[in-house]
Amino acid sequence: MDEFPARLRAIADLKTAMMRDESGRHEYDGSPADLSPGSVRENLARLGQGERFADDHDEAHASAFEEGLRVEFGELELHRANPLYHLDELGLLGYDKDYAPEAERTAALRSHLAAWPRVVDAAVASLDRLSAPAATALLAPVRGLAAEIPDDTPDDLRAAALAAQRRFVSHLEHAAEHGEPSAALGGPALARLMGASEGMEVDLGRLTEQADAERDRLKERLAAATARIDPGRAPMEVLRELVRDHPDADGAIAEAEKWTELAIAFTRERDLVPYHDGVCEVLVTPEAYRWGTAMMVWANPDEADGPSRYFVSPPDPAWTEDEAAEWLEMFSPTTLPAISVHEVAPGHFSHGRAMRRAVGPVRRTLPSMSFIEGWAHYTEELCVDEGFGAYAEKAVGGGFTAAHFEIGVWAEALIRVTRLTAAIGVHTGQMTVEDAARRFGEDTPLAGPAALAEARRATFDPTYGRYTWGKLEILRLREEARRRWGAGFSLRRFHAAMLDLGAPPLGVLGTALDRG
Repeated sequence: MDEFPARLRAIADLKTAMMRDESGRHEYDGSPADLSPGSVRENLARLGQGERFADDHDEAHASAFEEGLRVEFGELELHRANPLYHLDELGLLGYDKDYAPEAERTAALRSHLAAWPRVVDAAVASLDRLSAPAATALLAPVRGLAAEIPDDTPDDLRAAALAAQRRFVSHLEHAAEHGEPSAALGGPALARLMGASEGMEVDLGRLTEQADAERDRLKERLAAATARIDPGRAPMEVLRELVRDHPDADGAIAEAEKWTELAIAFTRERDLVPYHDGVCEVLVTPEAYRWGTAMMVWANPDEADGPSRYFVSPPDPAWTEDEAAEWLEMFSPTTLPAISVHEVAPGHFSHGRAMRRAVGPVRRTLPSMSFIEGWAHYTEELCVDEGFGAYAEKAVGGGFTAAHFEIGVWAEALIRVTRLTAAIGVHTGQMTVEDAARRFGEDTPLAGPAALAEARRATFDPTYGRYTWGKLEILRLREEARRRWGAGFSLRRFHAAMLDLGAPPLGVLGTALDRG
């Protein structure tokens, strides 16, 4: 590992799961963060102590991240209300990657497992503000932690880890039954949480207006695309019929592999991103991470190169046949192409290849999730504009058309913009989780458990409106780049200018135009 500045070390000690699993700082292998109340206070006091970064952009980037942590752990004390902070520290997802010899990774994993009792002790001590909705939403992933323990784990280590996991489950079960009925942070708190780490002031009223306008635009685009498939019928009716044509649970992986290959090939042919190397595998999502339909775990910037992994989540075996079918609609030929563009290329996988080339530890280790998800979401509509639908129609055949791809993009975008509306609604107290689930059912193709899962996510992921927010900021910047660069503008230049910054906070994204 390279020399790590003291200011980044203070950040890393509060975010060890992020540092290990997303940045590849493997000095944190086997050493999950201590998120007990006293330790958090001590680590907060260390933030900002150290030398100023020589590059003005890197200084602004790091300062925004520090302020975000002060808000998360200091002002709002989210580690006292949100189990996800502690669940992240228990996760074992990255140890099976070939970043180090197997014996070294096994030893680190077992050290991590040995720390589970300490992590759970900290979680139980901290989570004294746990709401019933947040506890309910994360019960299944916490229960799923047991499946992450490797089969060859020594019996005594397994027994101690499982005992700790059961205590965490019991704590959440009690809160699910007896906790506060509302997970709402309040409007001012949500605005601070969203804006601090992005180096921006957030006006929730204005953002709600933008979300409503974007929803209306997307519905118009959806209507135009569905009219090419079945004119005269209601757009959502056409969409919901199309997504019923989906693979079974076993076939979802094969379909994801097909669309992964096509997305990578198209991105390379159009030269949409700076780098086109690397390997992307498609795998089944581990149980503890199945609160979303799909996810990308890329080859991290500060570890030896290896395959990135596109995880696809099967339906819960406990669900009914109808519930499982509703979940699998997300893997239909209408929706899976857009998901794969987002997760793979030119989305997360392509971004990960650029992150490995980002210059300096700030850009390589401090990712803005609003930029990461905003970028991947932006690439979906980019691929509509650049002709991926016609490209895939020629390659796939079998009744798939460009209109199918476009319908999937607009459907995914409607889910993303509804997340923004739901997050603001739930955390300002204007919506319950049930209200948000109904909104997903009205404005998106989601139904049943998929709609409810999306609504519940707002309780433990209050900034999950970042997809649309980040996309809108990138689109705004792109128009400014067209104006400033004139004849010198190209998509390749614009994309490279942004990705050279790693995953910058939205508030400092303008550096891309100054230096691009």
